Amino acid sequence: MAQFLNRIGQLGLGVAIVGGVVNSALYNVDGGHRAVIFDRFAGIKPDVTGEGTHFFIPWVQRPIIFDIRSQPRNVPVITGSKDLQNVNITLRILYRPVPDQLPKIYSILGQDYDERVLPSITTEVLKAVVAQFDAGELITQREMVSQKVSEDLTERAKQFGVILDDISITHLTFGREFTQAVEMKQVAQQEAEKARFLVEKAEQQKQATVISAEGDAEAAVMLSKAFQSAGDGLIELRRIEAAEDIAYQLSRARGVNYLPAGQSTLLNLPQM
Repeated sequence: MAQFLNRIGQLGLGVAIVGGVVNSALYNVDGGHRAVIFDRFAGIKPDVTGEGTHFFIPWVQRPIIFDIRSQPRNVPVITGSKDLQNVNITLRILYRPVPDQLPKIYSILGQDYDERVLPSITTEVLKAVVAQFDAGELITQREMVSQKVSEDLTERAKQFGVILDDISITHLTFGREFTQAVEMKQVAQQEAEKARFLVEKAEQQKQATVISAEGDAEAAVMLSKAFQSAGDGLIELRRIEAAEDIAYQLSRARGVNYLPAGQSTLLNLPQM
């Protein structure tokens, strides 16, 4: 009986050991991930393991998990324009590895391939592209610059097994000297606009004066012709109208009294 129990105990121990070995020889690959196997004797295996649970040989093999989903990264670069202006550019890149090239990526670059590749090729491409434009063109033709950077950088990343899903310029500034020059230029343009406005205003005033003088001259000519044809009657009429207007204004004034000639008053006023 004791021997039977000992055999059962040994069998249970063996099953537990085998179960532990089997459990330790399994690994999981989550959604959006891939795995490559490093073998101590054969090196990196060329096959890429997909999602699910898989078997590997403990101690001899080791799974290396990669995230193949698009990931964002900002890469700042300081470079120079065609007219030798300092330019600060920041690119926002969405990148992911080519799944079939993961064994090659791990063998050449390692698991942190993005740290080794993206800053280097981004600086290289930006320096080459920005040097083709001057500072003003980088502002006015920003869409063209962005497109050329995207095309060149995408082609360059393919050489390392990296896919770039999106590339955009999120930051573009220039050195302090260029910024001051732009501000001074804007001030000069505003002053020039103000001076041109003053010149135009003076010219308009001059034209108005000329037109007014021409109108007065024509009126004088017309009056002269009227006097020649009608005599002094018009002048006498204008004189009477002016006298009536003056008399009306004086009658409304408090300090002025009108005394008809030949009539007596309460006061003995001296005779003029």
